[in-house]
Amino acid sequence: MNDIALTVQQISRPTGFPTPEHFRFAESPVPEPAPGTALVENLYWSVDPYHREMMDGDFELGSPLEGRTIGRVIDSRDPALSEGEIVFHRRGWRTHSVVRPEETRRLPHHEGVPLSAHLSVLGGTGLTAYVGLTRIAQLRQGDDLFVSGAAGGVGTATGRFAQLLGAGRLVGSAGTAAKVAYLKEHVGYDEAFDYHSGPVSDLLAKAAPDGIDVFVDNVGGDHLGAAIGALRERGRVVRVGTIGQYNTSDAPPAHFNHADVVERSLRIEGFLVRNYVDLQEELYEFAVPHLRSGRLALDETVLDGFERIVDAFLSMLRGGNTGKMIVRAA
Repeated sequence: MNDIALTVQQISRPTGFPTPEHFRFAESPVPEPAPGTALVENLYWSVDPYHREMMDGDFELGSPLEGRTIGRVIDSRDPALSEGEIVFHRRGWRTHSVVRPEETRRLPHHEGVPLSAHLSVLGGTGLTAYVGLTRIAQLRQGDDLFVSGAAGGVGTATGRFAQLLGAGRLVGSAGTAAKVAYLKEHVGYDEAFDYHSGPVSDLLAKAAPDGIDVFVDNVGGDHLGAAIGALRERGRVVRVGTIGQYNTSDAPPAHFNHADVVERSLRIEGFLVRNYVDLQEELYEFAVPHLRSGRLALDETVLDGFERIVDAFLSMLRGGNTGKMIVRAA
């Protein structure tokens, strides 16, 4: 075992897009677990859009960042955590973590399912998509969907899950022509557009001329305004995130006719996935058989080496990923 541990610390608050100068890598001896804890050697790290919001004040400067992580217990001082066990925890952005049993979740072994899936379609990303479709949108057979940020982790999972749940037509937006092609050729979207190529309202009207039943929103702003204008009677908006506003303080607000919400009986609802962790087993029951059969594929961008975690995070914020961005131990 390497006797040096690395952690990533945030050292200043960004204005606009973060840069490498807002972080530092710190070396220290590999920590010793105290009684009641265990030492985990981390294997996979998730970098997520919500980290950008937390950089504005939730992350403590000079301390390791938190984040979703998968690792192997290599030294245990608690019988509840066995050495060799694979666990999920949130003490990420470091090569080694000391955790208490209540801070971890044992990961089930699903034959033929890659471990990385527990950070994508079987993890918080997949759970967000699943909750958004089944609990917030209450997706009905044949519902037509529009998904903003459709080539990201939640967007690709939403598209794939929606098809398995019997949705009708799928329309997505993405930031490049290559991502648009990926959505249509690999994920199964019926239509997709590059939101840089014109006003979103015009692009959506062309892609979904007959309207939509459900909008799953990862972006906000003009996407939200356009989607509300396209929703049919009793349409639903699922608010997942507002990544379009994370790196700027002057992002334009969503403009729409508020009377439409009443006159068409629309529903707009946001949620935090942490309030739905009790659905984790239900997600496994839904997704694992489809992963094993090949009906459900993984959409992941994986970078090798912990030293690339900051690069992965910054690339994700600028749309450098297709599907879920994951860092894997070299």
